Amino acid sequence: MCEHHGNGVNRRGVLWGGAAGVMALLAPRFSLASAPAASTVTPDQALQWLKEGAARFVAGKSERPNLTPARISETAGGQQPFVTILSCSDSRVPVEYIFDRGIGDLFVIRVAGNVCDTDEIGTMEYGAGHLGTPLILVLGHTKCGAVTAVVNEDKVGGSIPKLVDNIVPAAQRAKAKGLTKDALLLEAIKENVKQGMNDLKAGSEELSHLIHAGKLNVAGALYHVENGSVEWL
Repeated sequence: MCEHHGNGVNRRGVLWGGAAGVMALLAPRFSLASAPAASTVTPDQALQWLKEGAARFVAGKSERPNLTPARISETAGGQQPFVTILSCSDSRVPVEYIFDRGIGDLFVIRVAGNVCDTDEIGTMEYGAGHLGTPLILVLGHTKCGAVTAVVNEDKVGGSIPKLVDNIVPAAQRAKAKGLTKDALLLEAIKENVKQGMNDLKAGSEELSHLIHAGKLNVAGALYHVENGSVEWL
């Protein structure tokens, strides 16, 4: 299981569990005219759409789809995103722009260090389990401040130590490879993406069931803030 922050049951996790149950009962499912239902999209197709969007973005040829008043009206009654994305909160990582997608396309979870803990897993379960996204993408990025702090063993205060403790195993694996400086940080960032992928699988029976049933795939990628490209891991 993913580590829980603090002692005992995670309060936000309990509240989310109740809220997710209510939403599952109340939220309607709609067939959008301009987007296929998530249940009809395969994991490979979802990944291909992301790759195509990323290629358009880095080439300066973004199409900015699904950003019209008509799209707002279409999605007002319900959402059918084709992918759930766990990303860092870094302001240099604008997820919808990176993948050249619009309203109702991506179900995005953003948290510093793209860590995968109770709240993030619960949100993924809603995205994959209730909304039916066939793909989860864990998206890291170069020059990540959260990973840098853990690698450098910086002293941080407040709630930040409990936030970044999930990154520690990734930093340790990177250090064990004998790397230093920029190479060490880059490897730790990549290892942190893998850590998130492993944590979400280990931390959720629902997600594991969907994966084993062939209804869900989990992918990892690295966004390069230096040039806007996406590296697929």
